[in-house]
Amino acid sequence: MSIRDRSRGGVEIRSNTGMWNRHRIASSILIISTVSLAEAENWPAWRGSDGLGITQETGLPIRWSTEENVLWRVDLPEPGNSTPIVWNDRLFLTQPVDKDRTLLCFDRKTGTLLWKSGTTYTLPDRTHPTNPYCSPSPVTDGERVYTGFGSAGVFCYDFDGKEFWKVDLGVQDHEWGSGTSPILFEDLLILQFGPGNRELLVALNKKTGKEVWRVDAPHKDQWVGKDKSEQLHGSWSTPLIIKSGDRDDLVVYWPHVAVGYNPKTGEERWRCEGFGDLVYANPAWGEGVLVALGGYGGPSFAFRPEGEGDLTEARLWWDKKSRYRLGAGIIREGHLYVPDMGGLVQCYDLLTGDEVWNERLFSSGAQSGSWSSLVLSEDNLYLLNKQGDTFIFKASPKFELVATNSLGEPTNSSVVPAYGNLFIRTHDALWCIGGEGEPEE
Repeated sequence: MSIRDRSRGGVEIRSNTGMWNRHRIASSILIISTVSLAEAENWPAWRGSDGLGITQETGLPIRWSTEENVLWRVDLPEPGNSTPIVWNDRLFLTQPVDKDRTLLCFDRKTGTLLWKSGTTYTLPDRTHPTNPYCSPSPVTDGERVYTGFGSAGVFCYDFDGKEFWKVDLGVQDHEWGSGTSPILFEDLLILQFGPGNRELLVALNKKTGKEVWRVDAPHKDQWVGKDKSEQLHGSWSTPLIIKSGDRDDLVVYWPHVAVGYNPKTGEERWRCEGFGDLVYANPAWGEGVLVALGGYGGPSFAFRPEGEGDLTEARLWWDKKSRYRLGAGIIREGHLYVPDMGGLVQCYDLLTGDEVWNERLFSSGAQSGSWSSLVLSEDNLYLLNKQGDTFIFKASPKFELVATNSLGEPTNSSVVPAYGNLFIRTHDALWCIGGEGEPEE
């Protein structure tokens, strides 16, 4: 059963009109943002256009609070972990509402809800209370928006919320639910489906939804058919397209192994062993090096994805027991910056894995941990924690905290930079943070 509503009725999306008006009046007397149109960027996918969490925008907001530099705030009906995406004047967000799996479209400049579309899924669908349904972020090519709703299927919508196609990939059954977001490559929509008893990588024609190729997860025989209590394994990492030499490689992190595929055919090109049973963080890629961060204290490693075949023996480094990793890291100028689930951030030498520094980010409240991923603008790294604090610190071999900005609402999402502003999804609301002036045109 599908749902579709272009009005404000049905799903309760409440706009905080009083706060919004106050901030609009305040912003109208400020100078226009210094971010130029040439610098403004879309953020069309989880982790941005290249999947690395790096924006070329400059002059992004540094300081804000619940009353300062807030351009608008819109209440959301239920908690959710997904991160918004932005294309021109549209912002798209996946949102659970009871048994509905929905895609919401907002006006980027005002926060007005333009439409919602989605589907109702009534069959049993396991997940964890800390991982609500609709955790995967959507992706767009500027004409269509694509979502993966786990067991409820994969959907394609136009920019008016009309459903173009849907594909049923079967039941995704894991006690911790789903989290991997779809990505686009040329005319393909690629999705890592799982984890659980069915774990696969599939490529669909983005125009029709027709399956082009699929491959099963490596090592699947180690857990398929086991009792559910023995299934503490899985990958919630989103695939990444990288340029390796003169070719495009599709990088996928599975339990125990990183694999590079030909994105056009699904043919395996290389693999590098080294993970444990759990993988959460996205691949970190830069300066010719891939970093693979294991989950729940499992192994992490780095390697150069060059050539073909088994690259395990050519790893640059391998950390047998790393910290608890969930959020994605950033590579910059020979260093790797990574968050950990407990509220620490660390800097490592990219080529050796040696720790350069580690620092605790002190929360404004009781929730000091973080499930969020780093975002880089200029030499500033942005990181949310569960409390709703955004820490800004330098991507530098010497730690320097620039600012701590608190919204006081819990979140497991990540900061989104677009058109000179920052967009933050908490469990309670969607926020637009500005520096000075109106939202960028």
